[in-house]
Amino acid sequence: MANVLCYRRESQADRFAFIAEWYDPNASLFRRYELLYYPKDGSVEMYDVKNHRTFLKRTKYDSLHLEDLFVGNKITIFSRHLSLVDYGDQYTARKLGSRKERTLALIKPDAAPKMGELIDIIINAGFTVTKAKMMALSRKEAIDFYVDHQSKPFYNELLQFVTSGPIVAMEILGDDAVSKWKTLLGPANSAVARTDAPDSIRANFGHDGLRNAAHGPDSVASAAQELELFFPSSGGHGPVNSAKFTNCTCCIIKPHAVNEGLTGKIIKAIISEGFQISALQMFNLERANVEEFYEIYKGVVTEYLEMVTELCSGPCIAMEIIQPEPPKAFRDFCGPSDPEIARHLRPGTLRAVFGKNKIQNAVHCTDLPEDGLLEVSPSIAPETSLPANSCTHFCRCKRYSTFSRFWTTNSLHPHPK
Repeated sequence: MANVLCYRRESQADRFAFIAEWYDPNASLFRRYELLYYPKDGSVEMYDVKNHRTFLKRTKYDSLHLEDLFVGNKITIFSRHLSLVDYGDQYTARKLGSRKERTLALIKPDAAPKMGELIDIIINAGFTVTKAKMMALSRKEAIDFYVDHQSKPFYNELLQFVTSGPIVAMEILGDDAVSKWKTLLGPANSAVARTDAPDSIRANFGHDGLRNAAHGPDSVASAAQELELFFPSSGGHGPVNSAKFTNCTCCIIKPHAVNEGLTGKIIKAIISEGFQISALQMFNLERANVEEFYEIYKGVVTEYLEMVTELCSGPCIAMEIIQPEPPKAFRDFCGPSDPEIARHLRPGTLRAVFGKNKIQNAVHCTDLPEDGLLEVSPSIAPETSLPANSCTHFCRCKRYSTFSRFWTTNSLHPHPK
């Protein structure tokens, strides 16, 4: 161990160290590792902290990038989901963590139809979206959120507005995130923003001082407090999702598309085509759960194993899509599963525009009309059960229960007792 530590000190400038945790479902406990990342060749190494032994020898891993490495992020290495809980040494903390901040980016009801453009702006500004959920605020939740505005003359109107439709709450991370996000938003009054900051979000997407498109905390302390309301660290679920469970189908933006910064563009394309996104949530999946979700493709699609690996390789975004006869209409808009075929036969479809190959084809969508509610219900709200007389109730109940276990939170694994 002394030799290992000596070696690590000597090569400190060539690698970054993190403390990572993995939830072992068989033992029902968290296992802790030291994770080393070597940016020169993109290789990783893992060391079992408790047992004082090498867990993974230095191995090149192309799917992990330097921008993925920050405390609080969830990464995937060889299908194992790891939470980065701390920096492994002062060098890494000084180099990578000195200016990283988290803040809340909240898209208000008036700008929800423009969520694709707004998410794209956030990503292009250098932020990383680490959590996301479309929610329906109750009046009590709105009161808790706007507690500092109780004495303002517009307070009641503000409460009515923010509960009038769905909002999209996101945790975003970046250098000096709080001040950078506030600058990107512009002045609180959209009319003032159009004069003083014409390129700002509120200038281009807001209407007035109340309906001003988006919100951002004023300080690091406020950001932590507000994030706790929407994404509680104690294991609660925060405000309820905005799912409708009628005339719906499911769409999942795959991990490769999320990691490539395509989320906003895909959402914008979906809305521009006339579909309504009525619920949305970012989450991570364990391999065993994805295998059950894709069970109907096993033995039918030759790429089954690769499909499973892709869907559990990082964060993905699930959406409830609404339109009359949505499964067929939306499936047609997604296009053929092979993007090369899609580019020739259906060049305007999602997979033609954003897909790379049959595995990394941008999105998963519901294939069968009767599966629309089946996939949306556990994906967006696990507490919603399928009707007992559903034609898919008996043959797909295992698949349903799989997703019901973990779509209740943004967590990678269960919260410890």
